[in-house]
Amino acid sequence: MKNYEYILFDLDGTLSDPKEGITKSVQFALRRMGIAEENLDHLESFIGPPLQQSFQEFYSFNETQIRTAITYYRERFKDRGMYENTLYEHIPSLLQELKDNGHTVAVATSKPTVFAEEILKYFNICHYFDLIVGSNLDGTRTSKTEIIQHILHHYSDQPKETFIMIGDRKHDIIGAHNTGIDSIGVTYGYGSMEELTNAKPTSIVKTVSELREVILKNTTIQIQS
Repeated sequence: MKNYEYILFDLDGTLSDPKEGITKSVQFALRRMGIAEENLDHLESFIGPPLQQSFQEFYSFNETQIRTAITYYRERFKDRGMYENTLYEHIPSLLQELKDNGHTVAVATSKPTVFAEEILKYFNICHYFDLIVGSNLDGTRTSKTEIIQHILHHYSDQPKETFIMIGDRKHDIIGAHNTGIDSIGVTYGYGSMEELTNAKPTSIVKTVSELREVILKNTTIQIQS
């Protein structure tokens, strides 16, 4: 593995487990749209991708319905959902070690930036990040490619080979491919080994401890199907 100076983290499913807050907020939105979904496990697919994409893909909502559903989702999410969330074990110590070793650390999330900032403050880890980039509340800059590109533009004087994107879904890996940087898929989140393997990241890890070994110790972990 290379020596990466700029470490980009996805938020949901990578830094924290947001299942309760996201799935309950989606459930709330669907109920307001006249759709009953009692099994929260069925809504795990909403964790990671942009909401616009998920409402269209899984419920065939048109643009007007998508905007309405997102409004309902945010009504519950900003009040309760964002706090129904748990940091993965060892994440704070990993972030501290990265900063102690001089790395520049950023968040690259499809979640609106304002919500991401609030969640990181809630967990008291906001100070570890040099840059926090998410989507805009008006529905723009939602793809991971756009978000990573925004970060690369911010550090435009730095070579791309010094950047790496870390995430749990194929969207993170695809965004890294599209912007010309390396990536690490993490299987402790919500993307399956099959999903991540098919996306062809630079490396795949199963735990935060393995992630630490890759980015701090330059250990190569073989991708196994």
